[in-house]
Amino acid sequence: MAAPLAQTQSGLTVDVVVVLAVVGFAVVLFLTEVMPVDVTAILLMVVLALLEPWTTISPTDAISGFANEATVTVLAMLILSSGVSRTGVVQELGRRMTDFAGTSLRRQLLATVGITSPLSGFLNNTPVVALLVPVVTDLANRGDTSPSKLLIPLSYASQLGGMLTLVGTSTNILASDISARLGRRYPELHRFSMFEFTQLGVVVVLVGGAYLLFVGHRLLPERVPPNQDFLDTYDVGDYVAELALESDSRFVGESVETVTDELGAEIDIVEVVRDHTETVAPRQAVTLRAGDSLVVRTNRAVVAEPPSFDGMDFVRGDPVIDTIETTERATLAELVVAIDSRLVGERLSPERFRDEYGAAVLGLRSPREGLVERIVGRRLQVGDTLLVEVPEETVPRLSREPDFIVAYEPPTPDYRTEKAPVAVAILAGVVGLATAELLPLLISALGGVVAMVLTGVLEPNELYDAVEWDVIFLLAGVIPLGIALERTGAASVLATGIVVQFGTLPPAVVLWLFYIMTGLITEVISNNASVVLLIPVAAASAAQIGANPFAFVLAVTFAASTAFLGPVGYQTNLFVYGPGGYRFGDYVRIGAPLQLLQSVVVTVGIVALWGV
Repeated sequence: MAAPLAQTQSGLTVDVVVVLAVVGFAVVLFLTEVMPVDVTAILLMVVLALLEPWTTISPTDAISGFANEATVTVLAMLILSSGVSRTGVVQELGRRMTDFAGTSLRRQLLATVGITSPLSGFLNNTPVVALLVPVVTDLANRGDTSPSKLLIPLSYASQLGGMLTLVGTSTNILASDISARLGRRYPELHRFSMFEFTQLGVVVVLVGGAYLLFVGHRLLPERVPPNQDFLDTYDVGDYVAELALESDSRFVGESVETVTDELGAEIDIVEVVRDHTETVAPRQAVTLRAGDSLVVRTNRAVVAEPPSFDGMDFVRGDPVIDTIETTERATLAELVVAIDSRLVGERLSPERFRDEYGAAVLGLRSPREGLVERIVGRRLQVGDTLLVEVPEETVPRLSREPDFIVAYEPPTPDYRTEKAPVAVAILAGVVGLATAELLPLLISALGGVVAMVLTGVLEPNELYDAVEWDVIFLLAGVIPLGIALERTGAASVLATGIVVQFGTLPPAVVLWLFYIMTGLITEVISNNASVVLLIPVAAASAAQIGANPFAFVLAVTFAASTAFLGPVGYQTNLFVYGPGGYRFGDYVRIGAPLQLLQSVVVTVGIVALWGV
């Protein structure tokens, strides 16, 4: 076991140094993303257990995050959110906001914030944004507004709304669990009630909403026009060509699979045009005939200096774009890689993509790199946006795929509308039982999951698709790291360092500094990881300067749940990056003033409501 806390508070010990080294190691992994976050979480469990003599984390402690109340509650709430979304309730509210908004940008913003924030207070805000991205994109296009003006406000409104209740974000639930655990040391700390901070949350939503409505949209450029031309936005003309098969071509009679192998990995067949009829994303077994034309996606070098293929004419430029634009029974769509997508970390194979999803990839935008030229073999990440050409009848199926967010609604969405009242009643029952403290939130949420299956809102096999497993593994991995910070006294050592630097300042100023620090750290690591690392430090710092630890815990919680400075700090920011055509600087331009404004609002609100 580690040395007693009294000893660790007097200075660094070997235990503290080891735990802080593990924390630094974790931050580097989260920042560099050399491996997916769920794999990083598993690695942290292994490292902590291997270093047990210093971290105090036994193998049982290392996996305790899986059985932690916060982890299981988050899992259950994700399933409940999925059940509500499958009934089309969120989408129906979105369509009504379209009817209200019309062509007025101010009304469109008001509708977006007014629908998104309250919903995000009771449904996990990540799926809320995933569901509303296509709705808001359609709202913008119908109202002759650039989607760029609405999509970042959609993401920010969901984060603000997530602070209305305990269940608005997974971060709130995790922070509540940490606060309860620390309550054994600090009497002021306890598990959050359902509406513990709703008063402050309402103020945050109103102030943030007013900023987005009157100031924020003026800071956002129109990156994409209404009803944007996807081919221009993705510079598709630079990457496509057409190969016409003459009668003497050696490819006549061969399958698409064989021809793809012959052409090489950098050339992907998007369409087969035969007798003025196009086959989009052709299956590999399709046999080619003389006179067929192949529309292919490649890279600039190949288009500029095409290879020589006997019996095949190479065409580039406007005629190829015209072919894509006039293709009947096909459409262009943007697919955003979802947080729980099976494709995250996988290398993009256009042939496999065609076979599995029936869609041909024309372009790719990354939150980290912008437009990507060489897409074959590139590892996909959350928030990557693929431009695809797809048969119209395939779009509804893609919209049901958990791997993607389709950035516009299919013409005939498939929802269980008859189950909507049941789903809403179950969610209300879960919240009501937890609020009245008749049942712990964990038990009421799990009961709600069972009720949704028994009533047919969800099929049993849909439970697993509803869960964002990387979030669950992340929680399970960082929770034992937080335990190690507390047990070894590393949190107290960090707090002592902070107090030495800032302890002479008024407690309210130190509280504000914790908000700012948490916000900045959340931009480079996950929001859940930041609360695990900083809540113990914040509570210890408050105790050392004679302030209210609960006030400091709330400041960290609010800051970690509202990350406005970049596309990577929060999942919802990633979801809108591609459909909005944004650049990294757009988030800073609109997000930095909002972050600063909310830091003051939250600090003043905490001091007024809970004292410091």
